[in-house]
Amino acid sequence: MHVKKGDKVKVISGKDRGKEGTILEVNPAQERVLVEGINMMKKHAKPSQENPQGGILNQEAPIHASNVMPIDPKSGEPTRVGYEVRDGKKVRIAKKSGEAIDK
Repeated sequence: MHVKKGDKVKVISGKDRGKEGTILEVNPAQERVLVEGINMMKKHAKPSQENPQGGILNQEAPIHASNVMPIDPKSGEPTRVGYEVRDGKKVRIAKKSGEAIDK
């Protein structure tokens, strides 16, 4: 996948278009990502041991990985991702600046 957990991304389509957030979880099998503060859904929770009150909870729902673009570390704009081998390791490269996205 072109994004990993912990990446800063910008949403490029959907109801949250233009918003930025950090990836919390990645599911490569379904090509979906969970982004902090994006695609918020209401979940109705029954009272339980850890939540005795129950009620309606707000939580993130996964969105398709094609709807997000990583943020270029140099310019702060969304960029496409390329791959290069540097020092014997495969590294993700920001197409706009040529900077390595991976630390």
